[in-house]
Amino acid sequence: MVDRTDSGPTPAAVRRALRRAATGRALDVDEAAALLTARGPELDELLRIAGEVRDAGLRDAGRPGVVTYSKKVFIPLTRLCRDRCHYCTFATVPHRLPAAFLETDEVLAIARQGAALGCKEALFTLGDRPEERWPAARAWLDERGYDSTVDYLRACAVAVLEETGLLPHLNPGVLSWSELQRLKPVAPSMGMMLETTATRLWSEPGGPHFGSPDKEPAVRLRVLDDAGRVGVPFTTGILIGIGETPAERVDALFAIRRAHREYGHLQEVIVQNFRAKPDTAMGGLPDAELHDLAATVAVARLLLGPKARLQAPPNLIEDEYDLLLRAGIDDWGGVSPLTPDHVNPERPWPQLDELARQTEKSGFTLRERLTIYPEYVRAGDPWLDPRLSPHVGALADPATGLAVEAARPVGRPWQEPEEVFGGGRVDLHATIDTAGRTDDRRGDFDSVYGDWAEVAGKVSPAASGGPVPGADGDLRAGLRLAADDPAALLEPWHADAALALFGADGPALDELCRLADDVRRDTVGDDVTYVVNRNINFSNVCYVGCRFCAFAQRERDADAFRLSVEQVADRAEEAWAAGAGEVCLQGGIDPKLPVTGYADIVRAIKARVPGMHVHAFSPMEIVTAAAKAGVPVREWLSMLREAGLDTIPGTAAEILDDDVRWVLTKGKLPAAAWVEVVSTAHELGIRSSSTMMYGHVDHPGQWLAHFRVLAGVQDRTGGFTEFVALPFVHTNAPIYLAGIARPGPTWRENRVVHAMSRLLLHGRIDNIQCSWVKLGDEGTVAMLRGGCNDLGGTLMEETISRMAGSGNGSARTEEQLRAIAAAAGRPARKRTTAYGHPSR
Repeated sequence: MVDRTDSGPTPAAVRRALRRAATGRALDVDEAAALLTARGPELDELLRIAGEVRDAGLRDAGRPGVVTYSKKVFIPLTRLCRDRCHYCTFATVPHRLPAAFLETDEVLAIARQGAALGCKEALFTLGDRPEERWPAARAWLDERGYDSTVDYLRACAVAVLEETGLLPHLNPGVLSWSELQRLKPVAPSMGMMLETTATRLWSEPGGPHFGSPDKEPAVRLRVLDDAGRVGVPFTTGILIGIGETPAERVDALFAIRRAHREYGHLQEVIVQNFRAKPDTAMGGLPDAELHDLAATVAVARLLLGPKARLQAPPNLIEDEYDLLLRAGIDDWGGVSPLTPDHVNPERPWPQLDELARQTEKSGFTLRERLTIYPEYVRAGDPWLDPRLSPHVGALADPATGLAVEAARPVGRPWQEPEEVFGGGRVDLHATIDTAGRTDDRRGDFDSVYGDWAEVAGKVSPAASGGPVPGADGDLRAGLRLAADDPAALLEPWHADAALALFGADGPALDELCRLADDVRRDTVGDDVTYVVNRNINFSNVCYVGCRFCAFAQRERDADAFRLSVEQVADRAEEAWAAGAGEVCLQGGIDPKLPVTGYADIVRAIKARVPGMHVHAFSPMEIVTAAAKAGVPVREWLSMLREAGLDTIPGTAAEILDDDVRWVLTKGKLPAAAWVEVVSTAHELGIRSSSTMMYGHVDHPGQWLAHFRVLAGVQDRTGGFTEFVALPFVHTNAPIYLAGIARPGPTWRENRVVHAMSRLLLHGRIDNIQCSWVKLGDEGTVAMLRGGCNDLGGTLMEETISRMAGSGNGSARTEEQLRAIAAAAGRPARKRTTAYGHPSR
């Protein structure tokens, strides 16, 4: 983000930027800002260039010369807001309203009228979190049993889908990752205007966004990223003429471009011009000039490219339709035959016949689209939740993804699709060790993970994999602490000593491992423990797009599979017959797994094998399933516990530092959400393991922070049973194949991480596990000599690491695990999941 004022560019700078644009050269910030000042012949040339870029994009999309719009109704769910934007007449105060929110019946009345007129979109616009400012809003929600505005919005969206068939587009303002997860199943699209990246317009008194917590640019940029991580077709845009400089305006466009390149989710970008409104703090300011708007649209087209869908609201342009079409727009936005533009009520929508006439006059054809843009309609997964597919499919032309203009919305149940869950390469657990995987990467490798160049730019230079440089004094101090008070290494004032130990090598590393093993012996004795278990992956279909994951497949990929509930129960029964006391269940975030599927699996296992311990579902699976069901995580976990869930794996942690996490995982839950899930589970009496995957795009500073997070959770809940260090398996990992991640940790790093986990977690987590799947037998023996006391399980089947390229097999017998322990000079002992003594 930039915060500066600039002198205007010279005419020569404008001409030079035009020449670069005309030849298709990439523009930098200064060149783009120069083009914003183009007027006269230079503006005409700029519009010509931008129009050609737009036309090329429409040809590539298969709809040359087509400009789109959405026929909608505008539903102002609440006009209360916690923000104080100085140009806004939409937000008001409680005493000026008949009620804090529209009642559901009022929402449905508007939607039904719109459906009768052929509208297909229900645009929900509302203020940000009014209950946090206005007691009247809090009381209204409480009286009706809603925890938040977002909860009520979700309920209204479902009602509109079921009662009218209109497709909700949600504009509730700033949302968290978890809230986006909750709303995605009820709306084909959502949106939030970025408006500007100029922080000074928010932070300085007198600025248009001063006093508005939700208008901080960093917060809104985070929402853009989170929407991409969740896979929401998203609308955003900029508001021009509110006091930003040309450079600041361009900076906002670059920020939008960066987000879309990384996630591919920005279905449209709006360039909206400020129009002064009476009775507002900015009522006396001049409107944004229309030629300034046209130049900004053209620059946006050049920066965002031919595939971008670019919109200017037709009710704000004083009939200058041709000017904006020349500038490069290809969409007029939502137009309502019923409701006013509640944000700009003084500016009525144009009649659709007039909009079509003006569009045709400029040489284009006006076509109706849905609230979700054609590209996302046709793509389906991962953009469209299966419960919305029937509603969208009833209104969309499958060939183009545009609206069928003659179609009329009809209410349909909002429910899971009726289909049998099961099929595909269900023998992958067995054949992965013989036939292997079909290909080294999934079919959408080049698109699902985002723009690899953008991803590479976020990797810390510290993630190079070499030893951490540290002073000899820090290393000696670290070794003294490791011997005398190892847990103190987690304290912030000992960070230098801890980081020096992470960089230990040679004799210092040997000493570190010896000290860790001494602590292990004093804490848990010499027994090497293991559990007889079976690992069951019930589906590998997943569209989250984690960049390290070689397990996830698209539904149509050759290696994709889904197990039915009965097939999972069959495998659990087989495991029990083979002596197992635990099944570990994890799967991809499969959009077609029914909401009831997780509990159904647990119940089926318990019905078939009542004594089997069910260790199941990562925090990512739990948080997304709870969001899909529309219930809090606590309630969802309580339902699973009642179904028979015993413990959960603490996987999906990777590195609990969002800076590296978003590079590594793209769309997986934030670190705070992982902590919330495991903490809630512990509070409910559901214990968990804890993990860290290392050796990819991370560095020791992030490892140390990760251990501090785990220690904090354990101090509060005491619910972790063990810590498992997971070396990154690189061979088939997308982020490695893209040339970004390291080829896994070094041997030195494996020894360091396992030893440090014993020391850093001393007094908090007694059991430190090493993964024979990832380390192999020889490596496992070395870790047992450097602080570890547990081998994990027999597994019987293991698909995730094997799909990533691990060469250490997918099963071990008890005899083989005992042999590993013997090679380390230690006795072996069978255990339960919670480290007790098994009864069988």
